Amino acid sequence: MTSFVKMHGLGNDFVVFDARDAAVNLTPAHARAVANRHFGVGCDTVVVIRPGGAQADASVLFTNADGSESESCYNATRCVARLLLDERGLARVKLSTKGGLLICSDAGNGAVTVDVGAPRLDWKQIPLAQETDTSNFLIEVGGSSVPASAASMGNPHCVLFVPDAQAVPLTALGPKIENLPLFPNRTNVEFAQILDPGKIRMRVWERGVGVTLACGTGACATAVSAIRRGLTGRKVEVVLDGGSLMIEWREEDGHVLMTGPTAAPFRGRLDLNNLPGKP
Repeated sequence: MTSFVKMHGLGNDFVVFDARDAAVNLTPAHARAVANRHFGVGCDTVVVIRPGGAQADASVLFTNADGSESESCYNATRCVARLLLDERGLARVKLSTKGGLLICSDAGNGAVTVDVGAPRLDWKQIPLAQETDTSNFLIEVGGSSVPASAASMGNPHCVLFVPDAQAVPLTALGPKIENLPLFPNRTNVEFAQILDPGKIRMRVWERGVGVTLACGTGACATAVSAIRRGLTGRKVEVVLDGGSLMIEWREEDGHVLMTGPTAAPFRGRLDLNNLPGKP
């Protein structure tokens, strides 16, 4: 039996395995079975904590509900940081991910601030399939040209600014944009509505998952895109379906800071080799 912790950040939920002391052999089929909300534990992303080596307190791997790997997941990173901060009685931990090294700090009352570094804004870094002004370009959606922005927060994002985020048909438009040829690695998709210079309403279609209640990398990419377009100040509240994240894009060093809550509803154990739905 393998122990796990069920966690979430604003309803964006995770099954977290700790492989720092003993290996957890998690295949894509295992991840799909664990993430299944009817026959498994149920989650958006399966997370594995591994030894961090000399540069970090731990390294973290993210596997989407469809079994594909994700380079970054800031909500999951925040949750893992909460576990380590409480476990060690620390005020700060460093976590290594395929999307980069992240510094996580205790923000009080269970919240965590993650310094995610600078966004990657060049079209080759995101990546896009062709040279593009990533702050403002057009994509074809449903026969219409729609203005969009793109950024990488360790994983690719396409942000569309809309008059009413709540009215967007996420399940219809999300997968179409995710799989556009412009995005060779597919993309996460955010629909954002500017409420005022300090607040954005945002909904997300997450690559490899679908509609999620929150997305930390998406909130950061949306804030960065809004700031680049002059739509907001450098510190904004991003209101997602599951709650709010505070995002700041610091001018002095170009780093993005994300602050939000974490929760761990329950712990359990399961047999990874005997999961319904796993081939």
